[in-house]
Amino acid sequence: MTKFSRFAAKASCTLIAACAATSVMAADIFVVGGKPDDPFWSRVKKGAEDAGIVAEAQGGSVTWLGPQNYDNLGPDAAELIRQAIDQGADAIVGPDWVPEAMDPAFEAVVAAGIPLVIYNAGGLEAADKLGALNYVGAVDYKSGYAGGEYLGNAGHKNGACVNTLPGAANIEAFCNGFNDGIAAAGGTGSVLQLPATAYGDSTAVAQAVRAHLLQNPEIDAMFAIGGGDTSATISGIQQSGKAGKVHVCGMNFNETVLANIQQGNQACAVDQQGYQQGFFAVSILNNYVNYGVTIPTREILTGPGIVDASNVDLVIEGVKAGAR
Repeated sequence: MTKFSRFAAKASCTLIAACAATSVMAADIFVVGGKPDDPFWSRVKKGAEDAGIVAEAQGGSVTWLGPQNYDNLGPDAAELIRQAIDQGADAIVGPDWVPEAMDPAFEAVVAAGIPLVIYNAGGLEAADKLGALNYVGAVDYKSGYAGGEYLGNAGHKNGACVNTLPGAANIEAFCNGFNDGIAAAGGTGSVLQLPATAYGDSTAVAQAVRAHLLQNPEIDAMFAIGGGDTSATISGIQQSGKAGKVHVCGMNFNETVLANIQQGNQACAVDQQGYQQGFFAVSILNNYVNYGVTIPTREILTGPGIVDASNVDLVIEGVKAGAR
């Protein structure tokens, strides 16, 4: 009997000592996410683990499962989901990065009667399709759109989205949103698509950006899908001799990104608040498994928000306080 099924048993118990033994339950929650050394995913992981403090106090646990790399993202993530089922998860959190590869595994979660929350990628559409309780995260398309609109409204007319994870649905949505956002502001957008092995390889990204800008001198704006790629994109712009002429916005932020915004080397960062994604997703499932508590709002948005020169100092103070 799973711990969630014991919730139903608990509801019918009479107030006797035997029933009291089942009144304290513990949720063993498995969270599928990115590499734990990925700067963005390390914040998501911290959020999940901080929420796990409550689960652990109740006798439960939070287990993080992440791939070794992103070379075979969809199949590898699907295997992690199946591992969580096999290891007796009472609840599972996961991003729907590559639906064609991952959805059968998520369907197996629901078929096994294991509560599921989709987070970070896939949106409410994926949660509805898969039978998940909630979606927690930003809407990827809207995040990209916010970056494109920002750069377009600043007067940039030709933008390129640097995609280092081709085939990942959330990254494709970032780029599609970026292209539509800059188009809505009167510009045009395109995609610089690199192999997945380039993700996190700052040299490879910088060299590709440099070459692309030299071949396409009309580009005056770029959008990157993560903090590391954003810094590498700035490096590529500098190597092409176009510093100050090609402006950059990117997903997420780290200390380097915030410093670049302060120094005027980066126009903006789109914040999807990864800590909140991990924290809320685990909290929702822990309360559901233990007490049957549900959240009426099924799409819990953590972004997008723009970090730029107007608010970067405040964001930095939030980072120092451990809140960002």
